[in-house]
Amino acid sequence: MVIEAATENEHIKSDLFRNLDKYCSEHTVLASNTSSMSITTIGAVTKRPGQVIGMHFMNPVSVMKLVEVIRGYATTDAVTKFVMELSVRLDKVPVEVNDYPGFVANRILMPMINEAIYSLFEGVAGIEDMDTVMKLGMAHPMGSLQLADFIGLDVCLSILKVLQDGFGNPKYAPCPLLINMVEAGNHGVKSGSGFYSYSNGIKEVKVSESLKRHG
Repeated sequence: MVIEAATENEHIKSDLFRNLDKYCSEHTVLASNTSSMSITTIGAVTKRPGQVIGMHFMNPVSVMKLVEVIRGYATTDAVTKFVMELSVRLDKVPVEVNDYPGFVANRILMPMINEAIYSLFEGVAGIEDMDTVMKLGMAHPMGSLQLADFIGLDVCLSILKVLQDGFGNPKYAPCPLLINMVEAGNHGVKSGSGFYSYSNGIKEVKVSESLKRHG
């Protein structure tokens, strides 16, 4: 079995799966850790679509138990059973879902994050205030904006675009503030700056002057 975990880019993943299909044995199961992209589309570039499946590990993988196991249109029952059992052997909790944009986790999570960004964009409340509401009011372990930083703002934007394109529904349109931040290179924890600053390993509320100017 091979599990691909490249960035959320359709061209990169398609090229990888074409090569995996070419060089792996005919019995090899090919899984993608994609968080939103179509397993059916990925499988279609191979000669073994029945052996292509989604295996979406939640981040951080070392802590989170959930694995979304995504069946593409052609994924076989045998491959699905194999991956479900493998997930349990890895001490994870697998949930089988069908292949639609965002699957379950990100179809629900990303609109929530996007709405939090819109609320900041519209001046409803500050960054820490909104995250406090989600932590203390909704019992979330971290606020939506901090979570977005950990996921990666570029990843959030990519997933929202997949949802918007896949469903053709304007409710998934990414907030202009998110687009501007990603274009500016503020991708969250991995870039050292997002809604919070992570310089020297310390999380601090980012100076909001640029948000005020561009929001």
